[in-house]
Order: sequence, then structure tokens, then C-alpha cells
Amino acid sequence: MSAIAQVISLVKHYHLGTVVVEALRGVSVDFEEGDYVAIMGPSGSGKSTLLNLLGCLDRPTSGQYILGDMDVAQLDDDELSEIRSRYLGFIFQSYNLIQQLTLVENIEVPLYYQGNIGNASRQRCYELAELVGLGDRLHHRPTQLSGGQQQRVAIARALVNDPHIILADEPTGNLDTSTSGEIMDLLDNLNKAGKTILMVTHEQDIAHRAKRIIKMRDGHIVSDAQNGRGRTEGMFEPVSSN
Repeated sequence: MSAIAQVISLVKHYHLGTVVVEALRGVSVDFEEGDYVAIMGPSGSGKSTLLNLLGCLDRPTSGQYILGDMDVAQLDDDELSEIRSRYLGFIFQSYNLIQQLTLVENIEVPLYYQGNIGNASRQRCYELAELVGLGDRLHHRPTQLSGGQQQRVAIARALVNDPHIILADEPTGNLDTSTSGEIMDLLDNLNKAGKTILMVTHEQDIAHRAKRIIKMRDGHIVSDAQNGRGRTEGMFEPVSSN
């Protein structure tokens, strides 16, 4: 396998008045094509900051982020938007669906921003709705769907541009145990089909669905384990929710 994404000495500072918050302190890590990674850590550990930088939703203070063969760390807003629309798919804890749009229109949103609207694109949206088990809900709006169904829509939307990487931020955080299992089954199957998935979670049982678990604390990676084995750079305390 080859590295699909790589961060090198990534630093992120936030300025809150006169206070400087060091969210990431020189993080370096590679992600391979086909990886299925859970990123864990207590509140303030830097896990969400890392995911936001990987998703080109923010820029680092310093360091490099290599996505494919591009160094995207210092791109401007328009360039970052282009990267997001063409190479990345997002799944959020709160679904982030547009309430005024139907299910199929929500799936189509990333294509709209690419200017890629037409019969073939709409057909792809229908196919993705079928894939996530919502082929009979095409014209329902988010308020007519359960939380689990809305997250399925979000997964279909994340797939519509055939992204290189799917980034999931607490994808089961608002769901009950049974529905969480269904959503994770979908993500498991997407990874088996070859999709690279990077996921932030504070739930141990969700994290153990992944092939690899990265644990963070105080802006550092303290362990990076695959199949139960990996390097450990320090003691790690039980994970708490954000």
C-alpha cells in the first residue's frame, strides 16, 4: 500500500485573546490507501483539530500536509474548497443536512458545488440512496427521517464525489446502540470495498471496528496501534467524551 495522506511536524495554535492554545504540537503520521483509522483521545487532546486539518477545513500554523502528491497545508480558501469537493467526503455527528432539500437533493449537494449536475449525476444519487437502504425515501425531507436514516443520507452524500478519503467526526454520537451498529456496518463494508476512512470517536466499541487506532493527548500522538500492536510513546488514560 502507498501513503494517501501524510502529515509532517503539524502544529496548530489558536489565539484566544492573549492566550495561545497549542492544539497540535508537531504531529507526524501517515495514512495508507485503504486504511480504516479511529482517532481517540480525551477532550482537548487534538483529535478533532487533526481531523479538521486532514479535511482541509482549517490550515496548520506550521508543518506539511501531503494529500496524494500535493502539499495542501498552505493553500488558500478557494484551493482548499476545490480539494474538499473533489478528494474528500465528510460525515458529521449532527448530519448537517439541508432541511429544505429532499433526500436525493441532499446527496447531490457536493456535485452541485462542482457544477456536475445532470441525469447521470442524479442517477448516481439514486444508486447511493439504494446502497444505504433508502431507495424508497428519495423525496423525503430530513424532518421525515429518523436520526439513523439521516446519517445514512450523510454517508451517501460523502460518497457521491467518489472521494479518496472519508472523514467521519463522531458518526454515531447521536445514535442509539442498535442504529450505531447499522451505521458502522455500512462503514465497515465501505472500507472492505477499498475506501479509506479516518474517524474520530470517543467510544471504545466503535473504535475497535477500525483496523488501526491512534490515541492522542495534549496535542501529541501517544499510541498508534494496528491489530492490537503498535508503538506506544507514553501512558494513556481512559478516553472521555468531548
